[in-house]
Amino acid sequence: MAPYESDDSTAGAGPLKGRGKASRYAVPVAVVGVAAATIGIVPALAASGDPDLPDISAQQLIEKIAASDVQQLSGTVKINTDLGLPGLGGLEKSFGSGFGGSGQGGRSGDDGSAADPSAKVTELASGSHTLRVAADGPDRQKVSILEDAAEYSLIHNGQDVWGYDSKSNEVYHATADGEHDAGKHGKRGKDGDTGELPATPRDLAQEALKAVDDTTSVTVDGTVHVAGRDAYKLLIEPKQSGTTVGAVSIAVDAKTGMPLKFTLTPAAGGAAVVDVGFTKVSFAKPDASTFDFTPPKGAKVTEGENAAPDREHTGRGLPGAEFGAGAFGKGVDGAKIVGTGWNAVATFDTGGQGIPSGSEVGGDLGGFLDSLGDKVSGKFGSGTVFSTRLVNALVTDDGKVYVGTVDKDTLVRTANAG
Repeated sequence: MAPYESDDSTAGAGPLKGRGKASRYAVPVAVVGVAAATIGIVPALAASGDPDLPDISAQQLIEKIAASDVQQLSGTVKINTDLGLPGLGGLEKSFGSGFGGSGQGGRSGDDGSAADPSAKVTELASGSHTLRVAADGPDRQKVSILEDAAEYSLIHNGQDVWGYDSKSNEVYHATADGEHDAGKHGKRGKDGDTGELPATPRDLAQEALKAVDDTTSVTVDGTVHVAGRDAYKLLIEPKQSGTTVGAVSIAVDAKTGMPLKFTLTPAAGGAAVVDVGFTKVSFAKPDASTFDFTPPKGAKVTEGENAAPDREHTGRGLPGAEFGAGAFGKGVDGAKIVGTGWNAVATFDTGGQGIPSGSEVGGDLGGFLDSLGDKVSGKFGSGTVFSTRLVNALVTDDGKVYVGTVDKDTLVRTANAG
């Protein structure tokens, strides 16, 4: 990546010494396949005016984030996702349990466990959710997803990782054999990987900082109250045109340097696609019993042979420059990255046919497929562009795929050049 350049860095400031540490952090994901960072939250902002804090440069604020070493916390995170995905209508019933709908208790497959962390990932890809989080050092973390009359908890306590789905009364258990394996299930491993489920805005913020290069404008955008705490606002904006990312705003706790709120807005405007933050937070040591877990009587327990799929092999990551196409490309064998910065596009060849047209499929499913995408053509031939408010993908009729946080025209130009 190109060196960090801040629009408001102080004269004579040295290189960003903290960036190396920040860039080592990875983010747990919430969206299968493309954009884990598509989670959002309505933060608790105080009714009073913005706090009066000492001036700070963008470089200093990023260094503050990198130097933050909060080991103990507990709180509530609210999540809302607005990708703009089309509704399935009555097709979900037609597909039956293939969508993990009724009759499976939310399980991801006939042979899977509803308590497996990977079975919960897609549930966070849309709508509003409330999470309770707690951490006590690198060996104890807990994330609970609160649902209507139900709760899902992912608990890491020492060498044990437990997932519990109260709706189905199913338990998933795995053993963390080391730093790397433990990181896949919620422990922050030696490279900062915290596992499958999103935990705090810090995870998203530290991943977003990887996109900071000479294609990016970084400024301090005032101050704000978040969850009753004074915070600075760090604003990250692409300098390039053609990206679907409008801006990333990160509220950084003035005292600890920990990100309290993460908001990703699309270039097209409107509501945030990603808006994650605390509504309550405490940096006191959680009670040890918070991380205790014993399978309830009568619960079905599934033993996991290995930790949940590594993010490197599932193609999950935050959208935007390096954390969009780059992260997606890592999860697909033979994928290549075309373009730079926020216009990076991952491309790979499925080796088969493209998406069938509605006329080929027929019926309700055919109509649904036609409604999903826009037909395009160019030097590459013809294909279909499937769009969300953030991640777009072009699937050509001969089976090539181009995907990234870029607009339709940029995908077509990339395919033509390829």
